[in-house]
Amino acid sequence: MVPRYTRPAMAAIWAPENRYRIWFEIEALAAEAMAQIGEVPPEAARNIRVKGGAKIAAICAADVDRIDEIERTTRHDVIAFLTWLAESIGDDSRFVHLGMTSSDVLDTCLSVQLTQAADMLIADVDAVLAALKARAFEHKHTVTIGRSHAIHAEPTSFGLKLAGHYAEFARNRARLVAARAEIAVCAISGAVGTFAHADPRVEAFVAEKLGLAVEPVSTQVIPRDRHAAFFAALAVVASGVERLATEVRHLQRSEVREAEEFFHPGQKGSSAMPHKRNPVLSENLTGLARIVRAAVIPALENVTLWHERDISHSSVERAIAPDATVTLDFALGRLAGMMEKLVVYPERMAENVESLGGVVHSGEVLLALARAGILREDAYRIVQRNAMATWTKLGTPEGRSFRANLDADPEVAGRVPAAVIDAAMDPDFHLRQLDTLFIRVFGEPGPAKTA
Repeated sequence: MVPRYTRPAMAAIWAPENRYRIWFEIEALAAEAMAQIGEVPPEAARNIRVKGGAKIAAICAADVDRIDEIERTTRHDVIAFLTWLAESIGDDSRFVHLGMTSSDVLDTCLSVQLTQAADMLIADVDAVLAALKARAFEHKHTVTIGRSHAIHAEPTSFGLKLAGHYAEFARNRARLVAARAEIAVCAISGAVGTFAHADPRVEAFVAEKLGLAVEPVSTQVIPRDRHAAFFAALAVVASGVERLATEVRHLQRSEVREAEEFFHPGQKGSSAMPHKRNPVLSENLTGLARIVRAAVIPALENVTLWHERDISHSSVERAIAPDATVTLDFALGRLAGMMEKLVVYPERMAENVESLGGVVHSGEVLLALARAGILREDAYRIVQRNAMATWTKLGTPEGRSFRANLDADPEVAGRVPAAVIDAAMDPDFHLRQLDTLFIRVFGEPGPAKTA
């Protein structure tokens, strides 16, 4: 985790103190479950909860150092923790971890941490959705140019552009919810998952108290296809972040200037060029998305473990679990703030729509000619000829607008009424179905156009 791209709440999930608190809770709940079925004296379970609970509640950096010190001897993290815990519990510590194996604690803990992280990421996506909805409604009727292959295509609405990203993040939210459900499982089944030394009722009790489901067959470890699906979901969300960031990066280009990131008072864009206003946030988001996606291949490779268990997955997860969740949390927070403050230039958008002399209306003009009785193949030839004449001579003395070229074309003049051509070249024509589209995305049409 790089501090520059880390928010404290998400980082706290992966802090040693939180991990040890979860470990203790698993051990204490298991002892309480065993007490209920007569495998542990009730008083011992109470002592574990009270004495161990007091120690874990006050855990600090010195305790973490003490556990690390023990581990340097034991070379085993769970045993080091249990040794440290036993120092406070005393004789009843012999009932801690009874019939369990390390993975029962480690894997169940990781499930808890990933569900905690998922809850935070879902809240992050909600913030992005709120920002996108607000800006989409604000610019529902703001005409801008749609692009395909990065080239001007036909007019669209800037609000509709944002609505498309909103729909994607709504799907991403559903993916995170599903990923959370898949990873929220508990496994306390013993050395090879046979429950030879741990009653299945213990697992069920712990799972219920932690808000987890029971893993049907854990083979000592929770199957890693669950984790692979989780990190794949994070990667898809990250790609959604990058897609929106890339849109902003293009819109902020000097030649486009349709929208730009908020430029703070006192902000500097370049050490050498004082005029610079760079899309640093969206560029940063592009890079952060790569980090999140980088977790997917290792997570997929973790699915294949030898027989009932090996630890080839362990070192990988110690890195990708905090890094991917912390990075995506930061990216989503940055994206929400960027979209809330995005500076939009409707006048520049309107200028760009007509910057090619009106050729962006060629599609509707083509249909107008066809409706007037001209064969479509002929209509296409006529429209393209006039569009290319406009395109290739833009800015030259002999250059004419697309409309002027059409008016001068004998195959158009007198065959198609001027009013029909006017209607075909009205940018608002392309916004007629906005209410339908907004209802599809938001469940409501959004604001009506004002005069």
